[in-house]
Amino acid sequence: MIKQHSTCYSIGRMCHLLGVSSSGYYDWLGRKPSARKQANIELTQQIKTIFDQEKSRPGAMRIYQRLKAQGHTVGRHRIARLMRENQWRARAAKKYKATTNSNHRLPVAPNLLQQNFEATKPDEKWVSDITYSVPGVLQQHGSLKRTTNLFEILLQ
Repeated sequence: MIKQHSTCYSIGRMCHLLGVSSSGYYDWLGRKPSARKQANIELTQQIKTIFDQEKSRPGAMRIYQRLKAQGHTVGRHRIARLMRENQWRARAAKKYKATTNSNHRLPVAPNLLQQNFEATKPDEKWVSDITYSVPGVLQQHGSLKRTTNLFEILLQ
């Protein structure tokens, strides 16, 4: 705080207002980082290495297990805190995309409608479809928007 405002106000005045001696401030300014701070810097580099090697997928728990296997003694909450401070968040692995496998010997249902969807009376012809989608993701296909209400789609 003192260093940030040193261009506008005198350091002696700010130290007096904050109840700190100016010699203490200058002593603190020239000090090397503490052993804990230096250990955190080194640990952060190790976390980043593991995080990058695994394509930003591991969370604090998996990184903790990797470091423990390497012989490091460190807590998982400390790893989680350092990851939070550096804004490193584990990304979920890409989901498996289901696709149609037409290369099989299973019976295929016959196409009774032969693409003739016109009906002479209600409840004469019924059709269905299977759609694979990620919940909460708006998908647009042609003029059909995915909504939560099936009737909204059918009435359009």
